[in-house]
Amino acid sequence: MDKIALAINYLKYRKLRTNEHGIHSPFVFSLYNHVFKNASSYYAYTAVEAVRSRLSADKRIVRVKDLGAGSGHNQGKERTVSGILRTAVKSPKYSQLLFRLVNYFQPDTILELGTSLGISTMYLAIARSKSTVTTIEGCPETRRIALENFASLGLPNIRSLEGNFDSELPEALQSLNTLDLVFFDGNHRKSATLSYFEQCLEKANNESIFIFDDIYWSKEMTEAWELIKAHPKVKVTIDIFQLGIVFFRKEQVKQHFVLSY
Repeated sequence: MDKIALAINYLKYRKLRTNEHGIHSPFVFSLYNHVFKNASSYYAYTAVEAVRSRLSADKRIVRVKDLGAGSGHNQGKERTVSGILRTAVKSPKYSQLLFRLVNYFQPDTILELGTSLGISTMYLAIARSKSTVTTIEGCPETRRIALENFASLGLPNIRSLEGNFDSELPEALQSLNTLDLVFFDGNHRKSATLSYFEQCLEKANNESIFIFDDIYWSKEMTEAWELIKAHPKVKVTIDIFQLGIVFFRKEQVKQHFVLSY
């Protein structure tokens, strides 16, 4: 991770970002006000944040197997659970946004690339109990802890797969008829991100939502994000710096939004 480039990109984001007063799209305007600006406290927040709190005090040592570009912090082979939580798991602010997106759009089929300790997975799953969440993780030990967390909240709608995305993603896609929401939170390389995007695109529908984590994490990720935005099937994108959100709604004029969050 290039911290200087990240800081420069953040300054650019701050200069370009707007709020609801700069949104000239009824679809995005409604989404921004009902989801991004929604300050309600949902039942799921207490349950999942209790798990996060427990993990923050978990000093168990796990051997991390990082198959991708990593989070920028995964340099050591052995780390504490609390250390992984601190550096490789989305904060409540962004994890809870995932919950609200699922709660708002009610997708049936959800795919997550990168389970880690399962915090974001739980938010995705608990937001719609009728959905099926398939999540793929390459590290056996972090996946084992994630499975413990899923069991503690009693979330039967999570299907957990272990292995490299390159091998597991094609198999997972074969078992899914469509993809209503995908959270790309794993390999932070340009070529890998674009490959996973193209593969998932084959199962996308008009209402699908693709969410990309860490779009400014590196020069490669920023380049990948720009290519995704330019893809002819992509109609609307929302950039909130930490995440990039993609919509394929054919009825929409192609527009890119940089929004405050």
